[in-house]
Amino acid sequence: MDKRVEQSRNQVFYRTLEAAIGQLPAEVRARLYRPCAEACVRDGVLVELRRQFEECGCDLDRQYAKYGRSPFFFADVIEPGRVYEMGYPRCLCPQVEAGFVAAMTHCECSRQSILYVLEVLMPGRTIEVETLATVLAGGSECRFRVTVK
Repeated sequence: MDKRVEQSRNQVFYRTLEAAIGQLPAEVRARLYRPCAEACVRDGVLVELRRQFEECGCDLDRQYAKYGRSPFFFADVIEPGRVYEMGYPRCLCPQVEAGFVAAMTHCECSRQSILYVLEVLMPGRTIEVETLATVLAGGSECRFRVTVK
């Protein structure tokens, strides 16, 4: 089969799947994206963020003051010890870059990856992550509000 035809079929498959996922209740979408989000960040992003977190005395405020700006990630302390805004200056998802997905439904994967990383770094704390803006939803960046309780 021609590679272009195969890629086109894959794109149709993933876009159809995401459209169907978009019709599901939010809690079901979260459960569907969580395993993919964990797998995406477990061996790279989580390792680096854990290193930074531990270096900064397990203090998010200190971590984000020191490491909160890079070409791939940003983090702002809104309310010290409690509320943060973080995200990405552009969509970094390899599935989006490969052209497989384009629906903003897929941004749940990013929300879940942030939630997963913070739950690993701060076990026993209640973490809430709200999607504020994403590139796939028409935003200029992907931005999430995190509340730590």
